[in-house]
Amino acid sequence: MNKRIWLSLAHMSGREQDFIKEAFDTNWVVPLGPNVDAFEKELADYVGQNCHVVALSAGTAALHLGLVLLGVGQGDEVICQSFTFSASANPIVYQGATPIFVDSETDTWNMDPELLEETIKDRLKKTGKLPKAIIPVHLYGMPAKMNEIHKIATRYQIPLLEDAAEALGSEYYGQKCGTFGEFGALSFNGNKIITTSGGGALICRTEEEAKRTKFFATQARENFPYYQHEHIGYNYRMSNICAGIGRGQMTVLDKHIARRREIHALYSEGLRTIPGIKVMQNPSVNVKSNFWLTCILVDSKIAGYTCEDIRLHLAEENIETRPLWKPMHLQPIFTNAPAYVNGVSEHLFQIGLCLPSGSSLSDEDIQRVIDSITLLQKKH
Repeated sequence: MNKRIWLSLAHMSGREQDFIKEAFDTNWVVPLGPNVDAFEKELADYVGQNCHVVALSAGTAALHLGLVLLGVGQGDEVICQSFTFSASANPIVYQGATPIFVDSETDTWNMDPELLEETIKDRLKKTGKLPKAIIPVHLYGMPAKMNEIHKIATRYQIPLLEDAAEALGSEYYGQKCGTFGEFGALSFNGNKIITTSGGGALICRTEEEAKRTKFFATQARENFPYYQHEHIGYNYRMSNICAGIGRGQMTVLDKHIARRREIHALYSEGLRTIPGIKVMQNPSVNVKSNFWLTCILVDSKIAGYTCEDIRLHLAEENIETRPLWKPMHLQPIFTNAPAYVNGVSEHLFQIGLCLPSGSSLSDEDIQRVIDSITLLQKKH
């Protein structure tokens, strides 16, 4: 059998063990420590905009603390992109709030600005109050239409909490994703651009916000000689060991992004002449996805087969792929959540597929995927 081609594996730099060894040698194996401090500074320098970054246990924790800092609570509503992973929406429920799902536009597959404004107006009409926050997502590394979204959020004075979990290094009009809103969430899960084995981070605009984030992430312990708690806190800080992995990964971040973009270019060229297959592209020169995952859409009427046919065929060839995210408004757990839909995300879910895109994959691996899809096309 051919060797397994995975969707997106962790890709080590070789430097990670140096930072981990340093942590062991100095007995900094607990949460917090020099690696955490250094990792946060490196991330802040990387995203720019004079932001402050707090390293946390997961991207979900970052989104959750972002909502905590924004004062989201029982009875509030939070607008969330429907076309995303459930981690974008779950923290809303953690806070006792209600997610209000908004569908996508076709250029970026992200939150539709026009539908967003319609949703805000309708929620105000129905409830007499504005949503407490808006969570746009930069799906698969593709930046959302932040100019339009930010303008609408500003008009109604609703803070933005960007889900940039898949978009580290992606740029919109020269600005890094995660830095447009009041807060931005990053993920360092094992399948992301860089990893800390797990982990995430919250991008904050001010030093004070970063301090408050750290406070809530370390069980909200007050400044007393004994343990005093006046707020509900969480055990969300990143360990010094995991941050050591992150520091090693930062040394190859630009290289990993460049490789993902190279892989996307290989797919774009290799699949260009296959009828019925469209590779997702940057919609303009001002949008620069990191192409965390290269995604395709399959027009079965033209191709003669579906994206599910491709998935099953590649599985037989020992190649891992994944359907696009199932929209949140279609998830059983969110059946009763209000949703403002236009059919875009449902259609994309039905015809889309994520191809192997890990930065450790070789040109030969990518060609094997292309050849396998070409073989299926010839059979039809």
